[in-house]
Formats: sequence, structure tokens, C-alpha cells
Amino acid sequence: MTYFQSLSAAGFAATAISFGPARMSFGLFVPEFRSAFSMSTSQVGLVASLGFAGFFVALLIAQFLLNRKGPEAPVLSGLLAATIGLGIVALAPNVGVLATGVFLAASSAGFAWTPFNDAVHRKVRDADRPAALSEVSTGTSLGIALAGMVALAMVLAGIDWRVCWAVFAVASAVALVANWAALRHVEKSPESVPREGWRDLLGIASLPLFAIAFVFGVTSAVFISFAPERFADAGGVPGMSEDAAPALVFIFYGVFGLAGLVTGRARDVIGLSWLLRVLMATGAASLALAALLPSSWIGLISSAGLQGINVMMTSAVLAFWSERLFPRFPSLGFTAALLATAAGNVVGPALAGVASSTSGASATFLGTAAMPLLVAMFIRDRWVTEQPDAADCAGKSA
Repeated sequence: MTYFQSLSAAGFAATAISFGPARMSFGLFVPEFRSAFSMSTSQVGLVASLGFAGFFVALLIAQFLLNRKGPEAPVLSGLLAATIGLGIVALAPNVGVLATGVFLAASSAGFAWTPFNDAVHRKVRDADRPAALSEVSTGTSLGIALAGMVALAMVLAGIDWRVCWAVFAVASAVALVANWAALRHVEKSPESVPREGWRDLLGIASLPLFAIAFVFGVTSAVFISFAPERFADAGGVPGMSEDAAPALVFIFYGVFGLAGLVTGRARDVIGLSWLLRVLMATGAASLALAALLPSSWIGLISSAGLQGINVMMTSAVLAFWSERLFPRFPSLGFTAALLATAAGNVVGPALAGVASSTSGASATFLGTAAMPLLVAMFIRDRWVTEQPDAADCAGKSA
């Protein structure tokens, strides 16, 4: 196996674990957690938000470690956190321990994302780089789909949910070893980000990026935290047990998310601003379908599939957009966009849990869907063509 192949495979494994079972599977197993720990809807929202808070904190730590020790330290830290967190969930005796495990497991996604992009950027030749990054990103979609398949097998075979989380923990440990072998020869970057780099990100031209990233974070987190249970509570889909509905949501979410691989081509065809409008509308439609058609195959497949497309393609768009806005600090700019997304991830489920308890699930999904629709209406072409004012940046750096 060449180094290109080993690094791509290790990155695929890291993203599959971090963005599949580790970050997303709390929503997949909400019905089981409710039964095991007598959780209320508000508690579900709070634990989900705590998991996304782990992602937020890990993004900051990962950038710090990346600048000082290279990509190996944050990626391995993330996979270690995933392994421990998934194991804690498997053994959790109460909600408090469950929340701790969810926090640790979900933090792994924040540790792994930008450091792996950095590793590929410096260790893979230009001609192979797009293929390597595509393989790494594909791990996200397939990891989510595989988590859904494991959960579906659990339902069909009558396996306890704790066994599933133990399987996830073992898979994470294997990915940890594979990444240690692949990354131990990747050196620290010779270029460090100057301290003023963070302040250079806070110009007027960057506000639309951060606002859209925040809204995207709210809507995507509300969907993954509550939609699987929404379809189960509605009785599932014809021909399948209601307990299988969350697994089916994850499977179609992950499979349709492979559309993220053609994001660059879509941007070239219709332009970045129109792609943003389409993706915001796609996210809104996904939430609306969860509210209005929760007991049909069309509703489940369309809702989960549209959300998978929205999440994977919007994530790629944030990378394109941040790189255009911050050519001097592409990695740092992308991290800042992800932090805005993570902030929305934290706020969304907590508020949605309270709203669902008082107004019902349908109203909560429709209310959340209104956010990206409004954003789509106000997107302007100049948002994705303007560059930060150089003089303004220089003034901030002084």
C-alpha cells in the first residue's frame, strides 16, 4: 500500500467513526435512551446540545494542537475521545454518565476534520490531493449509513443497544491504531498562524458566512437529534417496525450524502450564491417533510435524503467560501466557519427540545424550517464575491 493509499484509508476511517457513530448516533438511539433512562424531550435536547458542544470545544483545541504539533496529535486525540466516549455510553447507568460519553464521543469530529485536510495538503502530491480529500470526506456519509445499518440489524435481530455502542467503540479503537500508523510520519507544519489571524477573520465581508453557518448548524442539529424519533413516533413506514425508522433515516441520510462529492461541479455550473440558495431550501424541505409526512416511505426517504445532501454539500460550500474569503488563512478561516456551525449545533437542539415539549414536534420542525427559507430569500451574489478589506485587516493586525 502506498503512503497516499494508507493516508486516504486512515482518513476515511477517522471521518467514518467521528462523523458517524461518534457524532451522530445519539439521535439514532433516542428511543432506546428514552426507554432506558426515562428521558424527557427537554433532556434529549440538552444531551444532544452537550454532544455538539464537545464538537465546538474540540475545534478550538484541534487548531491549537495542529499549529504546535501537526495533525497527528489532534486526530489521535479525537479517536481516543471517540473510543472512550462510545465505551462510556455502552456502559452508562444513568443520564449523567450517558451525557459524558456523548460529549466525549462527539468531540472527535472537531478534532479530526481540519487536521486531516492539513495532513493531505502537505503529504499528498497535487495530482492525488483531490482524490485523497474525496475519499476522506466520503467516510462521513458512509459512516452515518453504516451506523444506521448496525442499528437496523439490532432491531431485526433483537440485539441490545449497548452491544451496538460496544461495536462502535471497538471500531473506533481499530481506526485509532490505523491512524497512528499512517500519521506518525507527518511532521508539524513549518508555517504557524500569527496570533492576529483570528482578528483578521472578523470583517464585515465574513458576517454572511458566519450567519449562514450558524443557521445551517441549527437546522442540521435539530434534524439529526429529533427526526429519527419523529418518524418512529409516527408509527414508522409501511412494512417495517416503527423501531426500524431511526435506522432507515440514517441509512438514507448517509447514502444521499454522497452527493457532497459533486459539490465543486455544482458550484461551477450554477455559481456559489445559487448553490447556497438551493441548499438552504433543501434543508428547509427536509424539515418540513419530517413535520408533514412522517409515516410514509416517500416522506422518510425524501426528508432524510434531502438532509444528507444539504449537510454534506453545505459543509463543502463552507470550505469553498471560507477559502475565498481568507486566502491567507484557509485552514483558520474554515475552522472559524465550523465554529459558527457548532454554535448553531449547540443552540438548536436545546431550544427545539423545549419548543417540542410545549408546541409539539410538527410545529418545531416547521418553525426550524422557516430559518433557512428566510436565509435563502436574502442571499446576495456579492456575499460570495467580496473580499475582506485589506486595509481593515491591516488595521486590526496593528
